[in-house]
Amino acid sequence: MHTPSPVSLPSHSFNPTEAADLSDFVISGEEDNGGSAVYNKNVSNEINGNWLSSSSNTIHEARLKAKAKRRLRKNSSRDSGRGDSLSDNGDVNKGTSAPPTSPKSKLMDRKSRMGKGRGLPKKGGAGGKGVWGKTGEVYETVEVDEKDPNYDEAQENCVYETVVPPLDERDFEKTVTPIVQEYFEHGDTNEVAELLAELNLGPMRSEVPSLAVSLALEAKASHRELTSRLLVDLCGTVLSHSDMESSFDKLLRDLPDLVLDTPGAPQLVGQFIARAVSDQILSKSYIDSYKGKVDCEHARAALDRAAVLLKMSLGGLRIDNHWGTGGGQRPVTQLIKEMNLLLKEYILSGDSKEAERCLRDLEVPHFHHEFVYEAIVMVLESKGEKTFKMVLQLLKSLSLSSIITVDQMKRGYERVYMDIAEINIDVPRAYFILEQFVDKSFSMGVIGVKLRDQCPCRSRKRFVSEGDAENVKLERY
Repeated sequence: MHTPSPVSLPSHSFNPTEAADLSDFVISGEEDNGGSAVYNKNVSNEINGNWLSSSSNTIHEARLKAKAKRRLRKNSSRDSGRGDSLSDNGDVNKGTSAPPTSPKSKLMDRKSRMGKGRGLPKKGGAGGKGVWGKTGEVYETVEVDEKDPNYDEAQENCVYETVVPPLDERDFEKTVTPIVQEYFEHGDTNEVAELLAELNLGPMRSEVPSLAVSLALEAKASHRELTSRLLVDLCGTVLSHSDMESSFDKLLRDLPDLVLDTPGAPQLVGQFIARAVSDQILSKSYIDSYKGKVDCEHARAALDRAAVLLKMSLGGLRIDNHWGTGGGQRPVTQLIKEMNLLLKEYILSGDSKEAERCLRDLEVPHFHHEFVYEAIVMVLESKGEKTFKMVLQLLKSLSLSSIITVDQMKRGYERVYMDIAEINIDVPRAYFILEQFVDKSFSMGVIGVKLRDQCPCRSRKRFVSEGDAENVKLERY
C-alpha cells in the first residue's frame, strides 16, 4: 500500500487554539454523518516549536469536548445564570453564580430566581423588610432567662396597674368644679358619681360637698335643690357620713368668707343643714353638738336657722321641698296655678317689681306665653277698668325689661285669638273687650301692627234699606 507522506503546515498560520477549533469542527461534522468517515491521518501539532503527530487519544478527547459543548448550548436557557464552564479535559466546572436576568413582571416575585428549589416563597412567606412573621402566627410567652444580666428576681411576679395620683387642692377645684357646673345643666347624679369614682380624691374626698354647696349658694333655687339631691345620692356610694360631717364643719368655718359674696349665706347654709338632717345624711345630734361651742355669729345664725326648720317640720312643713322645684321639672298644672296666684297678688298689691321677681324665680322663660294668656283672660273675665289698666301696665313693664320676649308675647296673644270663640260663650262681651285691649297694647308698644291686625272681630249682617237687600255691611261692635 502507498503510505501518504506527512503534510507540513507553515508555522505562522497554525496555533493550538485553532487546532482545537478545527478538530471540533471536523469531528462534529463526522458525528453528524453517523461516524461513517474515519480519519487515520496523522495531524501535526506544534508544541514548544516542535512539530508532533496527533494520536487517536487526542481525537477522542476532542470528540468528548464537542459533546460537552453541545450539551451546554442546549441547556443554556435554563442554566444561563449558573456560570458553568468547560475545563480542558471535558469536565463541567461549577463557577460562581451570576445574578439571573428576570422580566419586569417578576421583579416583586418572592420566589427563588436561581432555578433551584420548589418555587416556594422565601422563609415560608414570613421574610422581608418590616415583616414580623407569618400572618396569624401566635407567639408563645417568652421565658425569662435567669442568666440575663438585666434579670431581676424581684420583678418576676410583678403585676402592673394604672395608678392615678391623688388630687391636690389646686387640681381638685379645677377638676371637680366643671363636673358640678355641668350637673346643674343635666341633673344626672349617676354621671357625677361615675366621674368622681374615676378620680383619686384621696384626702380631698370630704371637700366635694362643701364645694358643691358653695357653688349652689351663688346659683338659683333650682340648683340648690339639685345640690341637695346630689348629696343624698353620693352619700354611701362615693362619700361616707363622716365625709359629710367634715364638709359641713368646713362650711360653718368658711361662712365669714362666704358672706362677702353671698350676704344670705348663713340662712342658706342653715337650710342645707336642715335638709341634710331630714335626708339622714347628717345625724340628728349634729346641731346639738355645736351648742355652746360656736363663737362666729354667722355660724350661729346658720345653726339657728336649721333648728327652726327642723322644729317646723314636726308641725307638717316639708323640708324636702323648701328649695322648690326648678323650671321644667315642675308639672304644667302647678306652673299655671302659681302664675294665676302671681297675677291675683299683683292686682291686690300693684307691685310690678315683686311680680317681675316672682316670674323670674319660676325659671320657665319658655313658658311665659302662658302668663300672657292667663293675664289677658283675666282682663276679659273682669268687670272693671282697674284690672284692664293694671294688666296692660304689667305687660308693658315685662316687655321693656325683656323678661318676656317678643316671641313669647306674640304666642300668648295668638293663643287668646284662637280660643276667643270658646271664651265668648262664658263672656258675651269678650270680642269687644279684646279689641280694645289689643288697640291699647299696640298704642303702648307692647305688640306690633301685624299682631294687632290679626285680632279677630265678631261681624253681623245689617240691611241699610229695603232696596239694598243684597248689600251686606260688616260692622264691629
